[in-house]
Amino acid sequence: MAVIIARMPTDGAQPTPIEALLVANRGEIAVRVIRAARELGLRTIAIYGEGEEDALHVRLADDAWRIPSEQPIPYLDIPAIIEVARQSGADAVHPGYGFLAENAGFARACAEAGLTFVGPSPEAIAAMGDKIEARRIAAAAGVPLVPGSGGPVASPAEALAWGEEHGYPVAVKASGGGGGRGFRVARGPEEMEAAFLGASGEAARSFANPEVYLERYLDEPRHVEIQIMADAHGNVVAVGDRDCSIQRRHQKLIEEAPAPEIPEATRQAMAASAIALARAVDYRGAGTLEFLLDAGGDFAFLEMNTRIQVEHPVTEMTTGIDLVREQLLVASGEPLSFSAADVTARGHAIECRINAEDPGRAFAPMPGQITHFRPPAGMGVRVDSAAVSGGEIPPAYDSLIAKVIAWGRDRAEATARMRRALAELEVEGVPTTRDFHLRVLEHPAWSEGRVSTTFLDAHPELVPPPLDVTPTPAAATGKPAAIVAEVDGHRFNVRLFGNIAATGAPAGRPAAPSRTATSGGAANGTTLTSPIQGTVVRVVASPGERVERGQTICVVEAMKMENDIAAHRDGVVREIAATVGAPVRVGDAVAEIVDADGYTR
Repeated sequence: MAVIIARMPTDGAQPTPIEALLVANRGEIAVRVIRAARELGLRTIAIYGEGEEDALHVRLADDAWRIPSEQPIPYLDIPAIIEVARQSGADAVHPGYGFLAENAGFARACAEAGLTFVGPSPEAIAAMGDKIEARRIAAAAGVPLVPGSGGPVASPAEALAWGEEHGYPVAVKASGGGGGRGFRVARGPEEMEAAFLGASGEAARSFANPEVYLERYLDEPRHVEIQIMADAHGNVVAVGDRDCSIQRRHQKLIEEAPAPEIPEATRQAMAASAIALARAVDYRGAGTLEFLLDAGGDFAFLEMNTRIQVEHPVTEMTTGIDLVREQLLVASGEPLSFSAADVTARGHAIECRINAEDPGRAFAPMPGQITHFRPPAGMGVRVDSAAVSGGEIPPAYDSLIAKVIAWGRDRAEATARMRRALAELEVEGVPTTRDFHLRVLEHPAWSEGRVSTTFLDAHPELVPPPLDVTPTPAAATGKPAAIVAEVDGHRFNVRLFGNIAATGAPAGRPAAPSRTATSGGAANGTTLTSPIQGTVVRVVASPGERVERGQTICVVEAMKMENDIAAHRDGVVREIAATVGAPVRVGDAVAEIVDADGYTR
């Protein structure tokens, strides 16, 4: 028998049933939400963009529709998604994470269209999405804060004055951002202008808001967060904590729950602060309060994420609570299915994010086709992924391939189980971070719990040398086309009987990935090449400029991350081949850098 969820309307009428859930996302989080919704008996509706007709989230859903959008990233097109919801008969929308998950305008558009938005109110999203306003509300709620500017900073000169008064290092952060984007650190006044312009420019491109503010940047803190769940009946519960300290570019790589080596009094104080802030904005649904924790046990509020987090599985593995299911229940007007007394951490869980990146090139994204994928399994192992053999990691989206989660009765057992799981994981066709994760888990600092947000800076030996693998292009392996009959953007499954042959690699045998040097130019050569595929968003150097090895020449955005393409040698820039807004591929010429001696214009 199907479980019908009741939706609580705002006009005081009786609750009406939710029967169809549109998942406004893609990849592994769309798969995760679809599975939880189907367990509740809901009809699930997937949406997809160009080339995703046969993606896993599309195949798992009961229904699927192409997003009728001309935007480069159709998952950001609010009117188009609302139109699909109308045509498909959806009465609720789950935004997942990323894209529109923390967009107050999207939550408001859903409400105006008569759709239940699975998340907090537009007002709560807006309040916590504005980082300056979030700091003000947190201070009023008695939550400790890192010293900050108290408002937006208008210019590099103003930022320099603040740094002079409050000291360095200084974090320059996007007012309307998150997830590590629009974030730069100035460790001295000589770095402030570049940090300000870099953070403001990325914030403008990512969030359509160039506004930034300043905070004192704490050296070697831990990044600890509290998971909360709240309903419309006054219940707000802290569902454990997580340590997310091991990061690259201020974006998480490894998470674990519970956070190790934290005094119980500190743990309880952080949970109380999280609950107080959630109550201050009348919060409903799943949310995460992020804190910095110093060596002395003092903590300070960073930000609140008004959505489900990428790392939510470690909390689920240690508490046994399905957080996505609770999101759906709360959105329907139901109370939480558990109380604070029911929340007990059992054992330890670790999550490793396996990304299509080359750690040896500053974790540069490497989009391409996964020619072979085999996830691990066994006792205490969970894999959240939408990857399949023959599937693609598109350059327009993030580089996540899979989240591998391991549970053990204690941290040591969870670590041993994760090592085994990573050793079993097979991914071919694109470079991955798998071996990097194995290096971390085998390091004494990990075993001793000595982690911080500067972990990789302190242990550069953990980063392997650059790979010499070029990702396999999607067209190179003879991937069979998805077999559908798509009518007016509505996807239908079609079964064909008989033999269907595709050109390219023999059936069942993935083509070998092509291999070529992607070092960005030989040390004795003059041509600087791009080690990644993406779009040029900024050119820093100019023809005739004298540069040093390691100096930034241009910035390429790939998979939602900005990547500095640095000079491979000392010399003078003779020519810049990169153009702002133009795409670049691996191996494309970016600039020519020649010997300074004898250079003439």
